[in-house]
Amino acid sequence: MPTIDVVIELTYDECLAHYEGRIANVRTRSVDGRWVIFPAEAIRRIVSRDGVRGIYRLNFSEQGRFISITPLPRR
Repeated sequence: MPTIDVVIELTYDECLAHYEGRIANVRTRSVDGRWVIFPAEAIRRIVSRDGVRGIYRLNFSEQGRFISITPLPRR
């Protein structure tokens, strides 16, 4: 299963815009500098009162469809 590690820094208000469907996708950078776009519904699982901040691993199917998101420990 392909994976990519991304840095996500979203405020609670930015997360709310994604959650309400006003923004369909999240666009962020991978730890190696590539731009990554994934479905906004993914952050619903990880949003807190402070938003979403940290490094996360995105898992995709062999066909490139989003499967899951997992927080990685801070280094």
